Amino acid sequence: MPEGDTVWRTANALHKALAGHVLTRCDIRVPRYAVIDLSGQEIDEVVSRGKHLLIRVGDHSIHTHLKMEGAWHIYAPGSPWRRPGHQARIVLATEHRVAVGFSLGIAEVLNRAGEDSAVGHLGPDLLGPDWDADTAVDNLRKADEQPIGLALVDQRNLAGLGNFYRTEVCFLRGVHPFTPASAVADLPAMVHLAHRMINADKNSPHRRRPWVYGRARRPCRRCGTVIEEHHLGLQRICFCTYCQRSPARTS
Repeated sequence: MPEGDTVWRTANALHKALAGHVLTRCDIRVPRYAVIDLSGQEIDEVVSRGKHLLIRVGDHSIHTHLKMEGAWHIYAPGSPWRRPGHQARIVLATEHRVAVGFSLGIAEVLNRAGEDSAVGHLGPDLLGPDWDADTAVDNLRKADEQPIGLALVDQRNLAGLGNFYRTEVCFLRGVHPFTPASAVADLPAMVHLAHRMINADKNSPHRRRPWVYGRARRPCRRCGTVIEEHHLGLQRICFCTYCQRSPARTS
């Protein structure tokens, strides 16, 4: 599933391509919303909220979430699409650009005043103007016995982290991902690191070389111990049993 920085870049690309332009085509290929046609209206803005995208058009918001397989592509009019047409869920066109949302996990049209029904549950957005580190830390503390590796990707605590960043943040802070959130000695340091990392990467499609993410059964880059991988929630997470030995270790 794409991380918050990928969604942030997608929102910015869509905003640059569409904002301030009038829709000449609005094709929403979701049965519930298929009759909605916003053609003739100007696109006000495209913003990200954690891993969610909001395309604001007049009184409406087109809310999408990429989930595992989704992607937005931007084309010049008449250009061939890079993915099959049957995967297209939303097609939005202006005079100069065509934006196509493929295999979107969520695709719905909301009244703009009702956006909270889709994103109101989210914690502070690591890449948003509402970022509040203190609130994020408090949310993680309240997670109590939930493993920190799960609490970091629970979007109700802080919005934007996925498996890559939670894996790397736990390693770099020396915290075993199965440690209860309330037992982590320095949650502010973890939150600060997560914010710094995702912001450093947001303008580049190429992430930093991982310390442990995706490196199961390979030697730790720091100590040489073989990296282990175990299930945590619905995903698998990698960690070093030496560098991340102590539940409260933060150095």
